[in-house]
Amino acid sequence: MRLLWEQHVYWTRMFLISVAFDLANKEFVTNRLLQNPKDFQASLIPFYGREIASKFEELLTAHFVIAAELVNAAKEGDTTAATDAEKRWYQNADQIAQFLSEINPFWSMKVWQKMLYTHLALTKEEAVNILTQQYETSITDFDKIEKQALEMADMMTKGMIQQFPDYFY
Repeated sequence: MRLLWEQHVYWTRMFLISVAFDLANKEFVTNRLLQNPKDFQASLIPFYGREIASKFEELLTAHFVIAAELVNAAKEGDTTAATDAEKRWYQNADQIAQFLSEINPFWSMKVWQKMLYTHLALTKEEAVNILTQQYETSITDFDKIEKQALEMADMMTKGMIQQFPDYFY
């Protein structure tokens, strides 16, 4: 889980940088970023089955797609589209938190919601700082994002260990 969450935030940062600077690698970075939900799916199949793992993959893919819409709208100065995307981004976080709480009794919807809202706020702050050329601050932001992603990974792992003790012990 730690590797998956690390990849989640690292490839997100690389995407933000690629968009901000119109880098030629944007398509490749985007494709790699969108591999992350599939990797999460593969890791969840042994525990939750293909259908549930696929639903998580769909929700996480939507998380990235909406984030891309938000970043692109912000870069273009389209505040209406950015506001709409941000609203849908938080709705998606609510859906993820609800879904996780339904598949694992040791995952609280409120705790996941709080973690995901923090993740979104930190990622938005990082994106804004990259887009406004506040690069040093964006690095400080990313340090917070990485630490918080590891907390989400650990929370996910702990819940899975509690739910499936025979698998882990």
